Amino acid sequence: MKNSTFNVTGMSCASCARTVENALNKNEDIKASVNIATEKINIEYDENKYNFEKIKKIVENSGYGLVETLSEEEKMQMYEDKIKSLRNKLILAAVFAIPLMYISMGHMMGIHLPDIVNPKKNAAIYSIVQLLLTIPVVYAGKDFFIHGFKNLVRKSPTMDSLIAMGASAAIIYSLYAIYMTITVDPEYHMNLYFESAGTIITLILLGKLLEARTKGQTSSAIKKLIGLQPKKAKIIENGVEKEVLIENIKVGDIIVVKPGEKIAVDGKIVNGNTSVDESMITGESIPVSKNIGDKVIGGSINKNGSIQFEATEIGKDTVLSQIIKLVEEAQGSKAPISRMADIVAGYFVPIVIMIATITGIVWFISGSGLTAALTFFISVLVIACPCALGLATPTSIMVGTGKGAENGILIKSGEALETAHKIKTVVLDKTGTITKGKPVLTDLKVYNSFNENEILQLAASAENNSEHPLAEAIVNGAKEKNVEFKQYDKFRAMPGYGIRATIDEKEIQIGNRKLMASRKISTEAAEKDYEILSNEGKTPMFISVNNELAGLIAVADVVKETSKEAVEKMHKLGLKVIMLTGDNEKTAKYIAKEVGIDRVIAEILPFQKSEEVKKLQEAGEFVAMVGDGINDSPALAQANVGIAIGSGTDVAIESADIVLIRNDLNDVAGAIALSKATITNIKENLFWAFFYNVIGIPFAAGIFYAFFNGPKLDPMIAAFAMSLSSVSVLMNALRLKFFKVKD
Repeated sequence: MKNSTFNVTGMSCASCARTVENALNKNEDIKASVNIATEKINIEYDENKYNFEKIKKIVENSGYGLVETLSEEEKMQMYEDKIKSLRNKLILAAVFAIPLMYISMGHMMGIHLPDIVNPKKNAAIYSIVQLLLTIPVVYAGKDFFIHGFKNLVRKSPTMDSLIAMGASAAIIYSLYAIYMTITVDPEYHMNLYFESAGTIITLILLGKLLEARTKGQTSSAIKKLIGLQPKKAKIIENGVEKEVLIENIKVGDIIVVKPGEKIAVDGKIVNGNTSVDESMITGESIPVSKNIGDKVIGGSINKNGSIQFEATEIGKDTVLSQIIKLVEEAQGSKAPISRMADIVAGYFVPIVIMIATITGIVWFISGSGLTAALTFFISVLVIACPCALGLATPTSIMVGTGKGAENGILIKSGEALETAHKIKTVVLDKTGTITKGKPVLTDLKVYNSFNENEILQLAASAENNSEHPLAEAIVNGAKEKNVEFKQYDKFRAMPGYGIRATIDEKEIQIGNRKLMASRKISTEAAEKDYEILSNEGKTPMFISVNNELAGLIAVADVVKETSKEAVEKMHKLGLKVIMLTGDNEKTAKYIAKEVGIDRVIAEILPFQKSEEVKKLQEAGEFVAMVGDGINDSPALAQANVGIAIGSGTDVAIESADIVLIRNDLNDVAGAIALSKATITNIKENLFWAFFYNVIGIPFAAGIFYAFFNGPKLDPMIAAFAMSLSSVSVLMNALRLKFFKVKD
């Protein structure tokens, strides 16, 4: 089965999306899901039976269009063209609808009308002028009629069908009223409904324009990300700088970036040093120092130094392209909470047509007359809004996932965004997640009158030849203190014991108790310090010079600066935090105590991590697993929500539901808080969408007027209310833009 995403054209509401889905899903070996907010369709199909052209034909037969995936520039252009078209249609409609309202309603409000269009003096001309003014308005809204009646004939009515039926009923009855005014009774002009039809079309065009503009804001995160990538870059070719289009850059090209310029693609610095602003990609506001050998990310901004870097990833392989792809997929996906709204929206329009028809018939047979019956019939048709229901969930997901992306939190699907708000327990891997994942020099103790600087110099010089991670920690620690390294004469690594080296005719030994015991070197002076350092989760090593105890040096995988703060934030959200590690229990418990973790599960093998997560789930816990290594992948997949630290392996990131680009545990709490805020926003949208229709439709049907002598709803007011309902849902979704992920 192949999975593809395409763009659907011609949709106006959730009923349209339902129609397209149904048309495809009734075919064997096709499974389709439409997102009305993004106007995209995700289709899983048997490529041996179907291709794009066959799928396109099915969609076209249902009344809509299908376009193969467009570039972001093409999509943005299509969107701008749509807004421009709606604006032009609205202007055309308004230019004629305003005088139409003036002529039809002016005399009722005491406004002077010229005699030629005064109904008391020229009822026939008054009526015909209204008809002539209505024609351009109908032309401006012709798409409502074309799509509306087509879908009605196909037995898949949509919001356009409601508008078309309501406006057509008003126009047809008004044409009958013109005939009666001219041939039977001039007073029949009181039954004209042209202004209702014209105003309905104009107001709904206004609503569509506002909706389109607001929808554009919901996907602003994608636009910002796309805008990060420069169009051109300078490469060095045969020793000469040459400007090329970004799509012409090849892996291995050397690219020159001056201060203030954007970095074109991902790469590795080969010359120069600088600081780089990666805030739009990682959410980290502080510029990052970069030196030779460091990686740079395409789309980030070079701040203050000229550099040359080798292109390592281009096109779709860059970090920025992968982020855009993840955000697009998330915004196009559906959350489980949307299913109820989709089902209701699918049956909504036929039910509204039935309610409107029954309403009209009841009012007519009750003796209220044809005019009153028509008023209630049209009001019910035009106040109903399936759009508000259809947009409630996907717009919030679009804004929520976009907000996450702006802050370095990539949520890979609508389902992951929704599921994250249910998390009660967060399981953290230790190495590389809570800790930095790289041992560093932490302590140096000296004995028997040896000098601290001398011992660090000898230890680092001896370890400089070793590839062991603990040796690397000692060497890097010495470099940070600007220690000058000495050349050794002899070097020997002794696995399970330590190392031995000769420097300046001094025999240096660094290792464990077994090494010291084998050389009959007393470690009594260091035993107390050894126990203290061990209890702190560090790895201490004895140092001897010429068979005399000289010092105790310790390294440790230290806790990240943000880990304690991150755990505190998780606790504030009411989450239980568990550490899951293969490290020894003493070290794990020390680190857990340092950062405030509730429970430790230590000394487990990599394959047992997923089993431990499963045990927690079986005990009723809703679990998020946070990790960064290959050995975390099964546990990430097993968890209800897998969260990968972005600096981790590709396998871990692939297995996760949420990816944190920054290597910062604070973003775990941020992702969960964002999920909670998004779900609250969706529930607000759904409440108002249902509440609007539950109250609005009975009001339009005249229930309050019939039983409580309340007001009647004019069709024009109903159309205005319908337009505002969709916009209000979109505006509420946009409130998520102000959510502070880092608080």
